[in-house]
Amino acid sequence: MADSSPATKLAGLDVRLERDVFLRAMLRELAGTLQDVVGLDEASGFISVVGQRIGDELNASYREALGVPSLSREQVADVLVDLKHRINGDFSIVEQDDERIVFSNTRCPFGDKVIDRPALCMMTSNVFGSITADNLGYARVVLEETIAEGANGCRVVVHLTTAREPQPAGREYFRG
Repeated sequence: MADSSPATKLAGLDVRLERDVFLRAMLRELAGTLQDVVGLDEASGFISVVGQRIGDELNASYREALGVPSLSREQVADVLVDLKHRINGDFSIVEQDDERIVFSNTRCPFGDKVIDRPALCMMTSNVFGSITADNLGYARVVLEETIAEGANGCRVVVHLTTAREPQPAGREYFRG
């Protein structure tokens, strides 16, 4: 006797739904709702808080795994690339020196769900900024280009020293 339960009948349908897609869609709609209701700046602020907390957790995890009390600049750069790769981003280091680390990205961890949701980019800014500042003392993260705003990729610059002149672009982070 064939099983004709609703679950069996529906299991074969071509519905693109699984946990990762569902969670990314949920975050997209949450960010979009925040952007629409409170504006982009306020939405970015709310998402920044989440990014800060996740950054703190990831920083502690990497330090523990590496067995170090603090990460060097090179380790910070490598950790930031590694964590993005682990969540299906495609970040790479373009250049780095004592004043800045420049990253390129060709694939957002949020996939196409990031399109028109620049508030979600605060996750990158805050995770990068909090990890960098906690280990190196200071960070100013500038999102020069983002997939969310229609670019083919992202260009993220993490400045490691305070500017001699006021810099309007980016968000500053300090050791906590």
